[in-house]
Amino acid sequence: MEIEGAVQGPSAESTPLQVACVFEYTEGDIFNSPPALPAAANGMLHLDHDLKGLVTDLRKSGKFAGHAFETLLIVPPAGTIAAGKLLLIGLGDRNKFTPELMITIASVAMREALRLGVGSYAFASDLKDGGIDSPTALVAGYVVKGSFDAYRTEAYLRSRNMSDSKPLKKLTLLAGPPFFMEAGKGIKEAISSFTN
Repeated sequence: MEIEGAVQGPSAESTPLQVACVFEYTEGDIFNSPPALPAAANGMLHLDHDLKGLVTDLRKSGKFAGHAFETLLIVPPAGTIAAGKLLLIGLGDRNKFTPELMITIASVAMREALRLGVGSYAFASDLKDGGIDSPTALVAGYVVKGSFDAYRTEAYLRSRNMSDSKPLKKLTLLAGPPFFMEAGKGIKEAISSFTN
């Protein structure tokens, strides 16, 4: 499986499946900068805008609360976002967030991608978009770790003829321009820890 980093927002990445992470809703959370990123750099804000406010509406109304590990699969209409499907994954209460949570969040994303049978997908943690000043390299490393852990479990099940999932070709981790180099460092460190 190939892992790459890309400077891209979740609404513009052309992929069969885009994963985006959201906290439980608090009024104006992705719009108020700071603590959220400014509009020009806020991928979640662009995703919400391109989906005509759907992400905010789902969260504000409680139809998708954003509880930790909660998932919601959306098939966006043509002409809205570049991805074929959008998977929202809840991060829970922003005040209780720890970077280690991203191991399990990434594992959930990988398992859902394999269940959906996509050949590749893109992952956007969107932590900074939601106003969390998270350690970028550490979070990226945890996303790689959680993804690899889930992928290895699935490969084990396939080897035992207990899974019919298709191998995944590529996982793309998205980061904004100011955070790309730091995210890349975390990705490289995590990959090297698996190969040593």
